[in-house]
Amino acid sequence: MNILVCISKAPDTTSKITFKDNNTAFNEDGVQFIVNPYDEWYALVRALELKETNGGKVTIISVGAADYEPIMRKALAIGADEAVRVDSPALDAYQVAAEIANFISNNSFDLVLTGKETINYNGSQVGGMVAAILDVPYTSNATKLDVNGSKATIERDKQGGTEVLELSLPAVISAAKGMAEQRIPNMRGIMAARSKPLTVVPASVSDSLTETISFSLPPAKGEVKLIDPENITELINLLHNEAKAI
Repeated sequence: MNILVCISKAPDTTSKITFKDNNTAFNEDGVQFIVNPYDEWYALVRALELKETNGGKVTIISVGAADYEPIMRKALAIGADEAVRVDSPALDAYQVAAEIANFISNNSFDLVLTGKETINYNGSQVGGMVAAILDVPYTSNATKLDVNGSKATIERDKQGGTEVLELSLPAVISAAKGMAEQRIPNMRGIMAARSKPLTVVPASVSDSLTETISFSLPPAKGEVKLIDPENITELINLLHNEAKAI
């Protein structure tokens, strides 16, 4: 089984977020980047589990500049066999999806996995766009995935229960919490990652469909109000009239 896992970088949640160029660009200075958790913990690890069960190869792909390579090496240390970096800035979801789809169309993959979304944009768009461009089946927010021959069985949470789907491969599936358990790279994996192939391919798509006008930070949190636990009337009044929570 030949599996492709889409990997993105994201700021560590402890990083201080600022903007530059008159608030039109994200300021990466001093920011610690990590592998997007949904890509790493769920999509990549489930791909590795499927390879261990069914045999085959796991390839990771990212669209980005050379600064993506450290996080790609971490994915290789976790167990991916090889990596591909499309040498282009990630402009928007469509451009990233188009680059990935172009690579897939020139290669052969039985299954493409993505995280359900990135923690910095929360767009949940790339997987669906890749599937649409390639005209293959797609399912989002999968919490369980099993593969038997050319069929994939997927479970995902629905309000009040669980939905079970069956797709014909090749297909694109986005992974949510529950798909797999996080793996920590060991020393052997870290050392092996240094010699695993990381191929850089030229970009094929230059257009994006969106433009960033400006970024802004959420308003600062106000002061905490402490209410005497015996004063339920005041608490209800504040929740109703000030917080508008009830």
